[in-house]
Amino acid sequence: MSKIPFGPTYDEMLHPESVTKEIRQKALAAKERELDSINLFNITWKNEKNEVNKIVLPKELTGVDCNIVVLLGKYFPSGSHKVGPAYSTLIEGCVDKTIVPGKHTILGPSTGNFGIGVSYICNLMKYDAIVIMPDNMSNERYERIKRYGAKLDLTPGTESDVILTLERTFELKKDPKNRSLAQFELLPNYRFHRHVTGNSCIEAVKGIGNGRIACFASAPGSAGTLGAGDQIKKAFPECKVAALEPYECSTLTNGGLGQHRIEGIGDKMCTLIHNVLNTDYIAMIKDDDSVRGLKVISDAPYILEENGVDSETAEHLRDLFGVSSICNIIGAIKMAKYLKLGPEDNIVTIATDGLDRYHSVINDLDRRYLETEDFVLRRWFKDVFRKIGEEEIKDTRRKEQKEELFAQKEKDWLKFGYSQEYLDSMRNMEFWDREYEKVFHYDELIKKLREE
Repeated sequence: MSKIPFGPTYDEMLHPESVTKEIRQKALAAKERELDSINLFNITWKNEKNEVNKIVLPKELTGVDCNIVVLLGKYFPSGSHKVGPAYSTLIEGCVDKTIVPGKHTILGPSTGNFGIGVSYICNLMKYDAIVIMPDNMSNERYERIKRYGAKLDLTPGTESDVILTLERTFELKKDPKNRSLAQFELLPNYRFHRHVTGNSCIEAVKGIGNGRIACFASAPGSAGTLGAGDQIKKAFPECKVAALEPYECSTLTNGGLGQHRIEGIGDKMCTLIHNVLNTDYIAMIKDDDSVRGLKVISDAPYILEENGVDSETAEHLRDLFGVSSICNIIGAIKMAKYLKLGPEDNIVTIATDGLDRYHSVINDLDRRYLETEDFVLRRWFKDVFRKIGEEEIKDTRRKEQKEELFAQKEKDWLKFGYSQEYLDSMRNMEFWDREYEKVFHYDELIKKLREE
């Protein structure tokens, strides 16, 4: 094996058609062979036709006039777009020679999907991996991580207690053989989403409505996905970026630190890579609305049909989303109402993963509610998708609200050794633009080292 594993550049992840025809064909043919390393070249939002994997939600579901466009992460290798930041962080370390094959073990702090992505990428790139995550996540997550060959190091609690995984990772990093793909703090995560996800969002709305993006809504876990909003704003300056968080864990809104059920988001912090300069709104979503909404879509397509969704679409929707995806959809509906968007306007959001890793969550919902007959699901459809209001949205465009977010970030990250000077540099958009420009630097280095 070469010292630098053979994989795509950032631009090749955005434009998979730009790789050689031979590699592209081999990668597409390998989708059924999940652990073939050529699948690194399937890390993209695009399908075999080089079109963005997306769905425009039927308005009979959303109940709003504007178009809600959802990019679908389930089609990435390993079943989630989190594999992109995992690969990007690892390949940058390889290029910088701070991560060496055969020498270093990779640490992946996560609440699930990033850990799955780390374990998958390390399998393909031949690194040992340890995934550090809370001990109360869905069983599907643990099983997939172990299937990819990584070890699990579990910390107490749920994703609301992710700070404990960071503290555990901080300790493990003291061993010089360990290298952390720290999604909450390392900027390859931001670079992947700003370049690959952001530009894919821009492409996804071509031919839909007015072809522009009025709002980008996404729930931060690591806040990497929110980096897409920075790129969208470059193309559409009028775009508003909305960060969505659990009502039960309203850290960004008011410092709340409660427990919640939306796996992968609401991690009790303002992450280091969250560019709060471009966060215009924070909207709170009740956690059980996301789980109940998933239950209706996945188990009761006939209820969607009763409300006007055609049967083929209702059936197609069943396995496209996970719990955080429904949170994002609810948030998009809420922002559509708040911003008074019309039929020519577009909101873009993200479905991080699909239904496949949430069957145990649905089973738990059935256990908790006891009754989930049709009359209950019909009521949930109305409660979750029809009665969404404009409440619990915080405007964070003013200076005083930005200062609250900067203060939260300082509280969270000074204790991990980051300097006040470094945190202050993040108050200027020039910091984020400089970090983004490194995409093109790393692309040249990856191509050069691939040729050796």
